[in-house]
Formats: sequence, C-alpha cells, structure tokens
Amino acid sequence: MHLAYPAVLAALLFSVGLYGVLARRNAILVLMSVELMLNAVNLNLVAFDVWLRDTLHAGQALTLFVIAIAAAEIGIGLAIVLMVYRNRGTSDIDRLRDAREQPEPADGTPSADEKAEATA
Repeated sequence: MHLAYPAVLAALLFSVGLYGVLARRNAILVLMSVELMLNAVNLNLVAFDVWLRDTLHAGQALTLFVIAIAAAEIGIGLAIVLMVYRNRGTSDIDRLRDAREQPEPADGTPSADEKAEATA
C-alpha cells in the first residue's frame, strides 16, 4: 500500500476541518469541524501503523484513545452549546464573546439593561 493516498486524504480532511473551525460562526459546525480534524489524525495514525508494520499496533491503539477522547469532547461540547443556546437564544460564536456579565456601576444606579427590563 502506498502511504501517499491516505496521507493526502488526511491532509485534505484536516484542511477542510481547519477551514470549518476558522470560518464558521455556528458552534455546532465548529465542533463538527474539530471532529473532522481528529478523524484526519486517526487516518494518519492507522496508515502509518500499517505502513511501518508495527507489531504492537501502537497507531491503532492510539487511535482508539483519540476516538474515546473525541466522544467525551463532543458530549461535553454539545452540552455546553445547548445550554448557551437555551440561555442566549443563539449559538453564534461572535455573540458568545460578549457572554461575560457587565459590572454594576459603583454608585448603585441601574444599568440600561435593568431599566429596559423594568419598563417591559
């Protein structure tokens, strides 16, 4: 088996995943892109394991660990995204940058948000 075919495919998958992480605004699509990148790494691990004819199959064993970590990552990440969507009404990453709470003024006057909530 030639090593170039799976290596090129893994490079393409990783590039598509990297583009998805950098260009997307939806948090779920970013998580999917991270999974795509991890799968490209897994493809490389298995391809090099077969190409080197490793008797311990270390590449395949490491692939299983990466799959387990990816499953935990997507579970926790999806839970966080769903909680943020439930609280904010959007999963847009650009709007999540303003997720921290605004400090209250020192003089005790209500902020503009509190005034809007009081009148509504």
